[in-house]
Amino acid sequence: MSDLSRRQLLALAGALVAASPLAAETLPKVHVVKDAGCGCCNDWIGHIRDAGFPVSFEEKDVSALADLKSSLGLQPTQVSCHTAQVEGYVIEGHVPAQDVKRLLAEKPDVIGLAVPGMPFGSPGMGPESDREPYEVLLIARDGSASVFARYD
Repeated sequence: MSDLSRRQLLALAGALVAASPLAAETLPKVHVVKDAGCGCCNDWIGHIRDAGFPVSFEEKDVSALADLKSSLGLQPTQVSCHTAQVEGYVIEGHVPAQDVKRLLAEKPDVIGLAVPGMPFGSPGMGPESDREPYEVLLIARDGSASVFARYD
């Protein structure tokens, strides 16, 4: 085999690898802390995994989970059933994966995102086609919140 054909072969192999799903950007691991008895948390974990995030999780009792939320800077009006962390950000509740990806791309200096409560039709909370309107909040370092995304 000549040097030129080896180079062509290597270039072709490189192009094929670059076009494959394996070459897609690797998403960071999301770590979820949840109550053992919460099925919707498991559904949200499935939503995040389906979006390409590797996920780990642990279960804590309700009191320990509340302490964690508080220690991370979340206000009582911002909490939901599970708390996740990714790349130094807090992801509270049923935040859509596309919003987590946007947060990671924009990298604002904030605590993270939250979907307070458990709105029907948010990821893990029933069919999106029947959802109730909800907002994804951007939680600032001082604990204040602003709307990051709105789902009507």
